[in-house]
Amino acid sequence: MSAPVAVPAHPPLSLLDDADLLLMLTIRHFELTLLDLFARGELNGTTHTCLGQEYIPVAMEGLLTDADHVFSNHRGHGHYLARHRDPRGLLAEIMGREGAVCSGVGGSQHILRDRYLSTGVQGQSLPVAAGVALQLKRAQPGALACAYIGDGTWGEGAVYEALNMARLWRLPLLVVVEHNGIAQTTPTAVQLSGTIAGRAAAFDVAHLRSDSADVAELRALLGPAVRRVRRDCLPLVVELATHRIGPHSKGDDTRPEPERSAAAARDWYRRYALDHEEQFTRLDAQARAEVADVANAVRRLGPSRWDS
Repeated sequence: MSAPVAVPAHPPLSLLDDADLLLMLTIRHFELTLLDLFARGELNGTTHTCLGQEYIPVAMEGLLTDADHVFSNHRGHGHYLARHRDPRGLLAEIMGREGAVCSGVGGSQHILRDRYLSTGVQGQSLPVAAGVALQLKRAQPGALACAYIGDGTWGEGAVYEALNMARLWRLPLLVVVEHNGIAQTTPTAVQLSGTIAGRAAAFDVAHLRSDSADVAELRALLGPAVRRVRRDCLPLVVELATHRIGPHSKGDDTRPEPERSAAAARDWYRRYALDHEEQFTRLDAQARAEVADVANAVRRLGPSRWDS
């Protein structure tokens, strides 16, 4: 039997404005709804939820502008919702119904809308983001390309090729690493040699790390560094230690029970409910009801059609 995992005490989370908290709660209930729909047999294929990590795209979105490009990955629903506030279009895309963002051909992982692009191929987005950053440097100074990756993506050669080009060419590339400690079913400790900081340093790329789940704290920490990316056209790797409290995909959570319990104990959702009960209770009920309304509406829609 595995030994219990100690969970350190955390300071209270900062009080958020209603808009930020409602967005985080919307992402949470959207992801829970997806898992419920899969369990009911109403969705096909697969999906990768960001349960436990919702605060990251919300914190980052407060540092981005409409001119920036966002590149997401297989676990990207929160990134999309933080960018576009469009649960109905996203759910329609995943369910293949009318009103789908990409006419139902992209599904959960491959979405293109305005300056947002997601892909299910690990590391694929970074060379593309570097190319977009090069164009932004030339045509839209001050804008940047923000690419979300996981700790497991550091096993892909494309990561290093992109960092090399970004530093040599001085590109406004922001790499956000959602480090949840496990690559699908493989603990990061047994598949990643050295550190992410060390790997960024090998290319003379700046690196910042935080284990905070506090949106205000993250924005205060990262704000000056993100402004330097824009001003100086130099890449930055932001490593955010986080916790995936759900499965990798639907039901395949292979972590021992003590590890799952420890991750759940660190969950921002539980902590914020204790720290700011009145606001949380009010907005949690609102987000839950709004996502339920979206799900019921999308269920009634006809199949999407792609007119090439």
